Amino acid sequence: MRDNELAIALLAIIVCISGFAQAAEQPLPRLTLISNVNIFDGKTEKLHKNMHVLIKGNLIETVSDEPLAVIQTDNVTMIEGGGRILMPGMIDAHWHSLFATVPMPKLLQSNLSYLTLVGAKANREALMRGFTTVRDVGGNVFALKEATDEGVINGPRIYPSGSYISQTGGHGDFLGRHDTPTEPCRNLSYLEKAGVTIIADGVPEVRKRAREIMRAGASQIKVMAGGGVSSFYDPIDVTQYSLDEMKAIVEVAESYNTYVLVHAFTPHSIHQAVEAGVKCIEHGHLLDEQTLKLMAEKDVWLSMQPLLDDEDAIPFPEGSENRRKYVEVTDGTDNVYSIAKKLNVKTAWGTDTLFDPDLAKKQGKLVAKMKRWYEPHEILKMVTHDNAQLLKLSGPRDPYPGNLGVIEVGAYADLIIVDGNPLENIDLVADPQKNFVMIMKDGKVYKNTVQ
Repeated sequence: MRDNELAIALLAIIVCISGFAQAAEQPLPRLTLISNVNIFDGKTEKLHKNMHVLIKGNLIETVSDEPLAVIQTDNVTMIEGGGRILMPGMIDAHWHSLFATVPMPKLLQSNLSYLTLVGAKANREALMRGFTTVRDVGGNVFALKEATDEGVINGPRIYPSGSYISQTGGHGDFLGRHDTPTEPCRNLSYLEKAGVTIIADGVPEVRKRAREIMRAGASQIKVMAGGGVSSFYDPIDVTQYSLDEMKAIVEVAESYNTYVLVHAFTPHSIHQAVEAGVKCIEHGHLLDEQTLKLMAEKDVWLSMQPLLDDEDAIPFPEGSENRRKYVEVTDGTDNVYSIAKKLNVKTAWGTDTLFDPDLAKKQGKLVAKMKRWYEPHEILKMVTHDNAQLLKLSGPRDPYPGNLGVIEVGAYADLIIVDGNPLENIDLVADPQKNFVMIMKDGKVYKNTVQ
């Protein structure tokens, strides 16, 4: 053998050995085998009986009605379901990571770092209630999302909206009532500089702010299109932004191949938003049948919350204007859900719990409360598969492009084992600490008390 041939042969051997060594250094994929469960797949009312699910990494590898065998090694977790219900992780389509548990006066005076730390705790608790994904509908949650995705902190997947856009005097304007007139080149308030909200007026300015929000990493854009309950000086009946301004924001979203969602309650504000091309209405508790028909025709989503003036009401002070507005809004809840269901309007579920850690703990109870209008299988489908379809409107801006809200091969392994049958008793989801015996997100088990 010539010297050069020998050298080539030795090099080939070295490369081969190096390849084996590198392969040996690669960790084995994490496997989880869940056996003997009855599956609610997120889409169909019928339970799939006596099923077995193999998870590889963060994805569902196999769903089988035949027992699956794996060699139990250090990388394998075995969970015996014992005939319990396996369902997809739930999705909250209207969640405020930064605001859910912070009292409003504290919120208005706090540093973003503090709000992020409190938001991390709120999100961790939401995950332990079975919410494996949230759509955050306003606020600078980008660091929170990044730390969650990297495993630095525990919490649900986050679809961030970034700063919500508000007109002067709109639902996102936290300046004082007497801070008028504002100067043409006024300094931004702290909450604006921190990326919680942004005030913009006129087509050029709203277009610029929308582009900045997309640059920051938003998966969709949130706009205040009408008056609000928790704000101090924008009446519920006010329509916010002109048609041209709203169209300009929609054009920016569409140029990024994503969509706009708007905060609005009244028919006029919502009709204008739909005309501008908005794809999702948040709240809508004062909608009428004519506008709901328009939404159904235009394939616009209604992301509504089961808010009633009951023991779970947002605790606004008695006699306050906020309390009066809250009662006005919640008086319309029954009517809108009934009409939306009759017209087959695409309906999502979310909480919009604000300013109260005790209220945030009732996230699951607000799922169960939907039994006032829907059957259990309709509710579970709404908080899993249907909500996931809404999130997918973000197209290529989707930070989690795999399948969510379903149990099927190739979907993200976001799963809950329920001790009891929520298709027969939806109230089980109201007490996740007791009834959710296993919670998994992205293939990782965060809770396992299965006996």
